[in-house]
Amino acid sequence: MADYAKDVLVETDWVQEHLDDDSVRIVEVDENPALYAEAHIPGAIGFDWKQDLQDQVKRDFLGPEDFGALFGGRGVSNDHTIVLYGDRNNWFAAYTYWYLRYYGHDKALLMNGPREKWISEGRPTTTESPSHPGASFTAQPGDPAIRAMRDEVMSALSTDTRLVDVRSPQEYSGELIAMAGYEQEGAQRAGHIPGAASVPWAQAVREDGTFKSADELRELYKSKGVLNGENVIAYCRIGERSAHTWFVLHELLGKDDVKNYDGSWTEWGNMVNMPIEKSV
Repeated sequence: MADYAKDVLVETDWVQEHLDDDSVRIVEVDENPALYAEAHIPGAIGFDWKQDLQDQVKRDFLGPEDFGALFGGRGVSNDHTIVLYGDRNNWFAAYTYWYLRYYGHDKALLMNGPREKWISEGRPTTTESPSHPGASFTAQPGDPAIRAMRDEVMSALSTDTRLVDVRSPQEYSGELIAMAGYEQEGAQRAGHIPGAASVPWAQAVREDGTFKSADELRELYKSKGVLNGENVIAYCRIGERSAHTWFVLHELLGKDDVKNYDGSWTEWGNMVNMPIEKSV
């Protein structure tokens, strides 16, 4: 598809053709979890990114055992191909894809376009939640090759590692401390990590939320110097927009050494004695 490095996207017509395929589990993960109850793809499992996919005591992933229990309890096994989609042009769908890859599940696909595309095309929806029998899902140890922690980001400042800030230009410059409407979730300080290039995540998609061609994407990231180094670390505010950019760089363009820093600006901008830059 469009000369991408990996075959990790499926079109909406493919998804519709596989609605009754028991080897496939369709999963919706929205920034606004209430959307799932309003309408979703028939058979799709709905996960609440904040309640289901996050540890409720500390700001972190579920551990591998809890992650496996979550997916297995909803009828998803290691043998299933998982097709992900959601709102906001697949912010949290891409995040969940990255999360699955972190725990070693390589049978994951992303629908090329968000739930809005599916609905706008007049494809079937339902309000009924599926009831799949329980399954066995074993999560592997987390893969540090695709996840960056704060100490690694700090160490990267003096290397040729390319940092890419995928937030809005206003967040990057320091004009805004968080996206409009999310001020209560912002950091203490505004700005960006020193040396980071600004490539807003949405520049990777078309108006309908589908991804631009490989050539267009390569040119975009080359023009900002992101592909000039051996290693890349992407970040945003809480890690979901940067997971979308990780997907573009690592999966669609095939760049091996790309990590998502999911601590992102809410961690970096709140820590004592961490350097920042502003451009306002």
